[in-house]
Amino acid sequence: MPFAPPTMPRPWTGKAPLKKAKKKVPLFDSFDPPPEGKAGVKYVEMPGPFPFGRYPKEGMMMTREEVLGEPLKKWEKGMLVKPHMHDNRQVNLGRDGFTHNMLELIHSHWKRRRVCKVRCKGVPTVDMDNVCRVLEEKTGGEIIHRVGGVVYLFRGRNYNYRTRPQYPLMLWKPAAPVYPKLIQEVPEGLTKDEAHEFRVKGKSLKPICKLSKNGVYVSLVKDVRDAFELSPLVKVDCPGLEPSDYKKIGAKLKELVPCVLLSFDDEQILMWRGRDWKSRFLDNPLTPIPSETNIADDADKTIEEQTVSDQNTVISSPKMISLWKRAVESSKAVILEELDLTPDVLLEKVEEFEGTSQAAEHTFTALVLPGNDGAEDYVDDEDRPEEYSDIDDDFDDECSDDDESFEPVGQEGSLPVDKIVRKLREKLK
Repeated sequence: MPFAPPTMPRPWTGKAPLKKAKKKVPLFDSFDPPPEGKAGVKYVEMPGPFPFGRYPKEGMMMTREEVLGEPLKKWEKGMLVKPHMHDNRQVNLGRDGFTHNMLELIHSHWKRRRVCKVRCKGVPTVDMDNVCRVLEEKTGGEIIHRVGGVVYLFRGRNYNYRTRPQYPLMLWKPAAPVYPKLIQEVPEGLTKDEAHEFRVKGKSLKPICKLSKNGVYVSLVKDVRDAFELSPLVKVDCPGLEPSDYKKIGAKLKELVPCVLLSFDDEQILMWRGRDWKSRFLDNPLTPIPSETNIADDADKTIEEQTVSDQNTVISSPKMISLWKRAVESSKAVILEELDLTPDVLLEKVEEFEGTSQAAEHTFTALVLPGNDGAEDYVDDEDRPEEYSDIDDDFDDECSDDDESFEPVGQEGSLPVDKIVRKLREKLK
């Protein structure tokens, strides 16, 4: 009995202590190194790199600029980053973001190497600019390279592990703060009926993307902004994510896009662009600018009908707009100013444009000389385009030897084609 009086006997139910290991593992500190030639010992990475004739600065209290030293050159950044490209020695930054204990972890990486590789996944990758700012601000290092969710953090030319700032480790996770509710029953700018109507329409709306667990969401903010150009409602699918994760993503999108959150139902983020939304392509006539008055006045219209309110409005993405501009400039497309054309007039326009486009594409300066039988059409050398001159000269050089040794295979008139020509001439006579 565990709580029995000490006078009562209790049988022993535990296990015997483990035997002491015979193998003695020597423990060495990097600042008290073992004798020379000892294998398997890791040494402290010295400060640097330094230009020729420069030495590290020493001091207990140095500012961040003094620790970083002179800015790194391009070849120095490549020299520092290349060994870490395919190395698994890294700091993983997950859903909780940059925590307190990661500071000591990064300094332990900097003890052995001058660059610390930080791989970010999940919620923090929505706003990588903020992650980079916090990393540089808290650690005192400098980000010298960044690819997607991977960041390479340089410790500084004058970094010294002995004089580093030391932080006490936190042995337990602090309580999370209480945030205000993200989803309001009646969001700002909408009535209760309009909010309900939007939530009903959002159930049948297709999501613009699907977020995977522990993914990299660097382009999510841009994708949502582009989707708002064509639809007032946008939905993002988050299957398999924790509720806290996609709620944090929604809070980031609300701040960065910006937008109004409507619901988190069915592991999906439903957003509305808001009353104060303005298009980023106001100067471009090909981009639609849907009016918000149709949303409040007529609740029976679908989202597609709201975006296409005028027959002259053309819906196109920025990439399509650039392709159209390029086609118009190269005379491969034309803009019709008149829309109410009869089929006959439209056919004339098409035939006229077809002739001009072919002439613009295939025209080059050529001189054709009519002659007797056996005369050949040729292009004058002076009028020949420069882009073809080199190709023709090379071709002539390659074929010059073959022309001298060329001999006719058979007698004249012995080919099958000659027989067909004779028969045709007899019939015409």
